[in-house]
Amino acid sequence: MRKTVVLVLVCAMLLMGVNIAAAGQAMDRILKKGELVVGITGTQPPLNVTDKNGNIIGYDADIAKLIATNLGVKIKFSTMPFAELLPALAANKVDLVLSSLTMTLERNRKTAFVGPYYVSGKGILTKTKNIGILQQAEGLNNPAFMVATLGKSTSQKFVEQAAPKAQLVATKSYDDAIDMLLQDKVNAVVADYPFCAFTAFRFQEKGLVAGQSKFTVEPLGIAAPEDTLLINWLRNFVNMLEASGQLKNLTEKWFQNGGWIEELP
Repeated sequence: MRKTVVLVLVCAMLLMGVNIAAAGQAMDRILKKGELVVGITGTQPPLNVTDKNGNIIGYDADIAKLIATNLGVKIKFSTMPFAELLPALAANKVDLVLSSLTMTLERNRKTAFVGPYYVSGKGILTKTKNIGILQQAEGLNNPAFMVATLGKSTSQKFVEQAAPKAQLVATKSYDDAIDMLLQDKVNAVVADYPFCAFTAFRFQEKGLVAGQSKFTVEPLGIAAPEDTLLINWLRNFVNMLEASGQLKNLTEKWFQNGGWIEELP
């Protein structure tokens, strides 16, 4: 009996040692290399977008830069399709993912999240000529209606659940979805509401219009590796951004003022 108790205690101490060793590894790696690599699409305005000079700008990008500055390291953005972001984090190809990523139960079962740093929701983008169809009883849930969404996103899941009869087209990027809408290859795009509102404003002369309300409430979070010290620091940092009013300032900059649109290609 005594030997069993000793063995259990030894095993417990070994497991604690593993957990202690794991804590802080990601943060130490970031600090040691002096660089924070952030996974981002660069195609989700106003959260993140690529400007005419090839730089990543937007709400997400500004938060990532603030994180890097407060860690005392340089920022590096690693752009990739949305569906590749979380796999890249799991493979340690990026240190964080900050790219309009909704914190869902399914994602949280595999990935740690910090936030929300912004609360978004689903919106719809279409052409004025399609409004009549959307106002019918079936709405989106029409077999003759083609809807584009970002592949592997909560928008895709929303359409699958809310409009199972619609013809769903999953795209690699928002740019692809908008091109299809402009070319009348789809009748609508379902995406994050801020993106829909921004795109309707940018392409209003081409007949694009966004719905006036959100379909859902979706908290956006920072996806992080399983490092308790890094997660704790990020949580405290996001709370500080909220308490200091910096998140409010960023919201006004990217969601209410349109001057930055001139920086786009």
